[in-house]
Amino acid sequence: MARLTDIIEKFIKEMINEDKDNKVLIQRNELADQFRCAPSQINYVLSTRFTYAKGYVIESRRGGGGYIAIKRIEHKCPVSRKKLLNESIGDGITYHNTIALLDNLLETEIINKKEYELIKISVNDKTLKDVDNKNKVRSDILKGMMMVLIE
Repeated sequence: MARLTDIIEKFIKEMINEDKDNKVLIQRNELADQFRCAPSQINYVLSTRFTYAKGYVIESRRGGGGYIAIKRIEHKCPVSRKKLLNESIGDGITYHNTIALLDNLLETEIINKKEYELIKISVNDKTLKDVDNKNKVRSDILKGMMMVLIE
């Protein structure tokens, strides 16, 4: 059986996919009531599954009519995609964050499964075991590969 966090993530993604603007407004407490969980679990899903690196932007408005807006970033233009990737990768990136980024690229069909696996192998910690600054080298490799793959 799927974990509650996976179910909540799937539910939110389905809502986003159904919206023509790829945006959804939710109220954290209402969603928590719907899934019979603590609001902190909703926060956890939002902060780990809907990050900028995974292609989402979250805005929140507090107060009585407060809401959380989740928008999927879609850059059709290769230049915009490259800019987003460079910002996400930065000057250094951990292997964990690399996998999150690659998962998003695979999910949005920007890269295919074979490219995903090749990139993953080329930037893992075992491959970079003798490198002093793994995160910096990993980011350089990723940026180079993305410039070739994303046209």
